[in-house]
Amino acid sequence: MIAPPYDVIDPAERARYAALDPDNIVHVMLPEAPPGRPEEERYRVAAQLLSTWRARAVLARDPRPVLYVLAQDFTLPTGERLTRRGVFAAVAAEGYEPRRIRPHEHTHAGPKADRLALMQATRTNIESIFLLAPDADRTLANALARASDAKPDALAELNGVGIRLWIVRDPSRFPLPPSPLYIADGHHRYETASAYALENPAADRVLALIVSARDSGLAVLPTHRVIFGPDRDLERLLPRWREWFDIQPLAVGRDPAATLATLGRERTACIVADRGRTLVLQLKPGALPDRLPSLVQSQAVRDLDVARVESLVVKEVLAAGTSTPIVRYVPNAKDALDMVRHGGAAVAVLLNPTKVEQVFAVADAGDVMPPKSTYFIPKVPSGLVLRPLTV
Repeated sequence: MIAPPYDVIDPAERARYAALDPDNIVHVMLPEAPPGRPEEERYRVAAQLLSTWRARAVLARDPRPVLYVLAQDFTLPTGERLTRRGVFAAVAAEGYEPRRIRPHEHTHAGPKADRLALMQATRTNIESIFLLAPDADRTLANALARASDAKPDALAELNGVGIRLWIVRDPSRFPLPPSPLYIADGHHRYETASAYALENPAADRVLALIVSARDSGLAVLPTHRVIFGPDRDLERLLPRWREWFDIQPLAVGRDPAATLATLGRERTACIVADRGRTLVLQLKPGALPDRLPSLVQSQAVRDLDVARVESLVVKEVLAAGTSTPIVRYVPNAKDALDMVRHGGAAVAVLLNPTKVEQVFAVADAGDVMPPKSTYFIPKVPSGLVLRPLTV
């Protein structure tokens, strides 16, 4: 029944999940129009299927308001095992102006129009958004630990991630965090829910998984940049990069991610690799240009490694050739390097992950990060909890 969120499922993955189970959430979350029918028919198909699932008790509705505590057991690329805990609850779908929900990235009209049409047809939060609570006193983290100490009410597994779910039948006794809350994932879904609430004022809340920033299992991976396209000659770029960076080859046998983590404690660092070399770039003290057009945003953004590397390194690589480049975003450093050595990519740029407190700082400044600045893992499963909307 469950699947990853809609925005990380490509057509092949959608087909795979659909073939696994006629009751998989992808049939509603990413519906398809009947053969020969207009594409817009897919939203009606989703609504009809959702109604059928309810009639067949594929979906069971709790008779009174409850909360759901979720634990996800997962493995980092390093092999470390972690558990992230959160609580599914309904939060106000009121846009960003009240500042109680704060974003950190731009959205696009196309995905929002698609999600709004699906919400209008199904009158349901098919998926949740993912929010972070600062939780300075660990009230939420401690409550989640207590709630997940008992035998879970449901168990599942999705792509190697263990899933445990507990039903909190007396929500009044569970300490939900105060605002502000920060969007980790789901900007398009939150803005869609807020737009829908303007049409239907009674549907003024949206399903969210809220995770404490103090949770020991909260993990953010970097999104390394892998660039495809000929004529990306690093040799031509080195004189310009030396204005800003100390540059040295990566020592043979050194782990790239571990090297970056060490260097990144002191200064912004990245690793740039093509088929012939792997270079470590470390920003020189005081070398950040004051008037670089792509770094005219708030200080919170200027302080981000990903913003600096995007401006000083990635954009230089993209402009180095005459062909139109393609950029892929990869959270695993080994995969990114393999794509250069064996997969036909021209250049890989490896970064350190963005820190959660930096996400908060950018959102507090009312600014946005460069695209693909964060990769929170694991993804919140879709299909585990749905929320009907009052209309």
